[in-house]
Amino acid sequence: MNTMEINKIVAGVICAVLLVIVVGKIGGALVHPDELEAPVYPFSEDLMAGASPNAAAASAEPAGPEPILAMLASADLAEGEKVFKKCASCHDVEKDGPNKTGPNLYGIVGAAFAHKGDFAYSDSMANHGGSWGFEELNEFLYKPRDYIDGTKMSFGGLKKASDRAAVIAWLNSKSDSPLPFPDPAAAAEQGAAEEAAAPAEGEATAQ
Repeated sequence: MNTMEINKIVAGVICAVLLVIVVGKIGGALVHPDELEAPVYPFSEDLMAGASPNAAAASAEPAGPEPILAMLASADLAEGEKVFKKCASCHDVEKDGPNKTGPNLYGIVGAAFAHKGDFAYSDSMANHGGSWGFEELNEFLYKPRDYIDGTKMSFGGLKKASDRAAVIAWLNSKSDSPLPFPDPAAAAEQGAAEEAAAPAEGEATAQ
């Protein structure tokens, strides 16, 4: 290969490099990408400190069910009956009705835990103690297995407070002696006080 050919090759390479640089400059002048105001995947202080994404997500979840006492007096019973259809395959709710996979629920509101003598409850339910008040039902229907570990009930729970309020109000009507609903204003004040106290308790636990 003579000197002339080598010079031509070197000149071609230089021209190609210069062409790439020129095209890049022209492209940069024609296109102005918009800067994002915030990163697409924001990093919290917890993640930067080494906490796992699952732990950060879990901390954002509510600690428990929303209070429903203030909703009961105005709850739509027809909506409660509709919500109960999710439970009807396992529970009958008519007076003197049969037990199914789960016990008959007539008169459940205000009744003792494991109140049906002709139904085989789990040990955890049978030994729980206490009564099915409005708040106990709210807790149980939110996440049954979290509220009573070992319950036979496999239902995943009702996450909407309005659904829980409606079905509890409707179940209360399926009774010889329905319980009176709490005063909505007093119940709202109680719920606000409990919600205000919850963060303080969480902070004390973390410390």
